[in-house]
Amino acid sequence: MDYLQLSYLQVGFASLLILVNAAISIWLRLGLERSLLVASLRTIVQLLLIGLILQSVFQFDQWYVVIGILAIMTMIAGITAVQRNQRRYPGIWLDTILSVWVSSWAITAFALFVVLNGIDQWYQPQYAIPLMGMMLGNTLTGISVGLNSFTETAYTRHDEIETMLTLGATRWEAIAGPIRHALQTGMTPIINSMMIVGLVSLPGMMTGQLLAGVEPAEAVKYQIAIMFLVASATALGTAGSVLLSFRRLFTADHQFLRSRLQLKKVAEKR
Repeated sequence: MDYLQLSYLQVGFASLLILVNAAISIWLRLGLERSLLVASLRTIVQLLLIGLILQSVFQFDQWYVVIGILAIMTMIAGITAVQRNQRRYPGIWLDTILSVWVSSWAITAFALFVVLNGIDQWYQPQYAIPLMGMMLGNTLTGISVGLNSFTETAYTRHDEIETMLTLGATRWEAIAGPIRHALQTGMTPIINSMMIVGLVSLPGMMTGQLLAGVEPAEAVKYQIAIMFLVASATALGTAGSVLLSFRRLFTADHQFLRSRLQLKKVAEKR
């Protein structure tokens, strides 16, 4: 099976479809035209740039270069996850970056050393970088959704939480409901993906392998492994970020520090 290389003209034809989004935005007065333009330009620039970088990294093939790329990717993912959160507290940046780092790196290491133990070197760029990218992308989404749910729920239900604490409940008993809801919310996207994979959607990795001429059975095996790796990374990252924020918002004496939660604009001014 031959691999069809796309010309820049063909890519340009695909890019024109963003005009459909723009037309819907104008027609329904959604006001998304500027966001669509910025997103489109960033997509093109970022992907062209990463293409050039990866081409050099693949040729260089040194562990410290790969580690450097993975570290940069992780920092960007951690920062992005916080930027989507509407309520922030002191220490949220550290908590989120730490959660992203530990969950994604632990699962990627498991993939490289256990699942893909047949590769020549663990730092082979064609394996390490795409795997980390998939872990980070899904973990970022889980953390962003879960953490935003937790902080918003904790703030809006402060009366209920403080009443429970006054009546003798521990900090965990008072906040257990919002924590569970946040974790459920954060893990819902990956669960939904697992429910329909292969029936409604063909994931990006599997699609890429099929387009590159890989046998369908081999592409399926890779995709099954990836789905479970991604699910684990998402669960670990979401749970880590929510539990770390729980420790920031409650004292050891079971007091709720609601004043620490500030709206995004207020926190940025400070």
